[in-house]
Amino acid sequence: MVRLFFLACFKLLGWRIEGNLRSDLKKCVLIIAPHTSNWDFILGVASRSILRFKANYLIKKEVYKNNLLTWFFNYTGGIPVDRKSKKIDLVGSVVEQFEKRDSMVLTITPEGTRSYVEEWKTGFYRIALRAKVPIVVVGFDYSKKLVIFLEEFTPTGNMDEDMAHIKGLFVGVKGKHPELGVH
Repeated sequence: MVRLFFLACFKLLGWRIEGNLRSDLKKCVLIIAPHTSNWDFILGVASRSILRFKANYLIKKEVYKNNLLTWFFNYTGGIPVDRKSKKIDLVGSVVEQFEKRDSMVLTITPEGTRSYVEEWKTGFYRIALRAKVPIVVVGFDYSKKLVIFLEEFTPTGNMDEDMAHIKGLFVGVKGKHPELGVH
């Protein structure tokens, strides 16, 4: 029912999806960029529903104060994290989740915010490398009304080269607010 709703919304609004996760891919870090709007969340939930895969995402624990929001974020795959604590090894704790589960698609926005940032956060890369899972690169292109699966990428351990390659995949992909996105 939810899938049909999102399919209808995509058709009415002129959005389309190119690509998908491999059917045999059980674990990965799925990165989405550019992340420039709250609408990206809705677009992501709709896309994964249409494509019939489940995904988790990290969300700051502060939004878990309200019971209704807690239910909603749990239902949509949210994993609350304390981003401000220096005592928590966030990468390590997420890697443990990958090790404990038979399947896990973890969605992360490399910018870590909807605002413009000079540099991407590297947690997604470090998680994928330590968990020994591929990175699936997805673009949300509002100018073309397109959700596009750009590449499945295995991190090599050379973060500088790998990050340059991944960022290069987003050339021409325009977020809802292009001035805030990948440059």
